Amino acid sequence: MNTILILGATSEIGKAIAYEFARHGFDIILAGRQPSKLVPLQADLQIKHQIGVDITEFDALAFSSHASFYAALPTKPSVVACVFGYLGLQEKAQNDFAEAEKIIHSNYTGAVSVLNIVANDFEQKKAGTIICISSVAGERGRQSNYFYGSAKAAFSVYADGLRNRLFKANVHVMTVKPGFVQTKMTEGLPLPPALTAMPEQVGKAIYKAYLKKTNTLYVLWFWKYIMLVIKNIPEFVFKKLKL
Repeated sequence: MNTILILGATSEIGKAIAYEFARHGFDIILAGRQPSKLVPLQADLQIKHQIGVDITEFDALAFSSHASFYAALPTKPSVVACVFGYLGLQEKAQNDFAEAEKIIHSNYTGAVSVLNIVANDFEQKKAGTIICISSVAGERGRQSNYFYGSAKAAFSVYADGLRNRLFKANVHVMTVKPGFVQTKMTEGLPLPPALTAMPEQVGKAIYKAYLKKTNTLYVLWFWKYIMLVIKNIPEFVFKKLKL
């Protein structure tokens, strides 16, 4: 039986991934900072899909606990999805390094800490898939969210390197760049409906890409071309734009 570990399972995307993989017969390990919030999801998954669902506590920022967390899992996963993240407040981060640090650690350092452990396990077994939820925000720095974007850029490059390293060990690493998604994290932001995905779309797209061993997934395909345009705007023009 295949098992997926979802790091950040209380998020809407984490829940969508859980439902989609459960629908295809995977057992699920739900990991999050507040395990009590995962109990209703556990019960619903078990009732609807008749699968094994475990809950475990996981704090992305408690780096020293990550090795013991992974060692104590009830079952070692065949797939790990790293979903957690923190958008943060750009203006606050500009004036308060504690906010900047939280953005960086939540989106990059914490992911590297736990995925290094996963990668070493999968490399030894010569099997497994690691799914990294990054962001299109990491493709070019913009004044409105460059702390978040820079952390996601680092995470994407980390995933690239990990994919290169683990290929020979039959371990696949997939980078997911969802674009705008309607979640609690983006609540209140003026997201254009035509460019915004729902969490369920993200879950379905990730499962299909997992089967195909896709390297980089843009959940809504046009984001690849939107970002291509943005990346190719000359710097002397780009720096004058308010983005």
